[in-house]
Amino acid sequence: MRTLVSPLALRTPHGRIIYWTILTVTVVGFTGAFVFPLYWMVTGALKSPDELAQIPPSFFPKHFDLHVYADAWEQLQLGVFLKNTVLYAGGAWLFTLAVDVSAAYALSKLRPVFGKLVLGAMLATLMIPPMVLLLPTYLVAKDLPIFHANLLNTPWAIWLPAAANGFFVFLLKRFFDSIPRELLEAAEIDGASPARILWSIVLPVSRPIIGVVSILSVVTVWKDFVWPLLVLPETDKMSISVGIASLSAQMPQNVLIASLVIASLPTILVFFIFQRSIMAGLTAGSLKG
Repeated sequence: MRTLVSPLALRTPHGRIIYWTILTVTVVGFTGAFVFPLYWMVTGALKSPDELAQIPPSFFPKHFDLHVYADAWEQLQLGVFLKNTVLYAGGAWLFTLAVDVSAAYALSKLRPVFGKLVLGAMLATLMIPPMVLLLPTYLVAKDLPIFHANLLNTPWAIWLPAAANGFFVFLLKRFFDSIPRELLEAAEIDGASPARILWSIVLPVSRPIIGVVSILSVVTVWKDFVWPLLVLPETDKMSISVGIASLSAQMPQNVLIASLVIASLPTILVFFIFQRSIMAGLTAGSLKG
């Protein structure tokens, strides 16, 4: 297959030099663009407020003061905010799996009459800007239809909106479509119900994509700011992003940056631990063997 640079040109010394130069510059440039903000945040927490304010800024702290992280933990009540965020992210993860896996399984394998129409409507919601949905979603959370319950300042205000996600349903359905139909038919012949097939056959072979959906759902709730700010106004119910923002005006700048480092660590660790699962799950189901 002919590419932008022909294999013949790559075999020449001049072609190899150009190729490796462009590749190195591209990789280093993109790596620096993504890693440098993290470096600036970590080193900024170790600087004094005066050093942070100096112009031009210094790239290395003059004195490493690790006590600023302990000060950030105590002064900004990060323990309370982290506990709240873990509760919100964990509940949203459970509801997301329960709703989206069931919907994707029904659309992929049970094939209801209006399945394609329902899937199209779900995908159409991805075209709507999130800010447009804030007001109607807030009104629903304030007065839940039928039940007339006020979900504000409760975890349900985070869990229920996160449960139905058209993108997650689409990812799961694409993977479920790649599962051989013969495997499910064999289970049906043995007398397995649709729920039993989902639990015993579909879920075990779908671990890669379920891992991706799990990670994305947790990270989405963890980093969300606008929605928790609206539905969780009480200080002891705030998520970590809202809690840090609410107390930022009272804190020195280096303490504030240290709190941001602490808030970022869980999601960064999750990415490094599960990065192989993320790539495997995103590519799984794209090709049918």
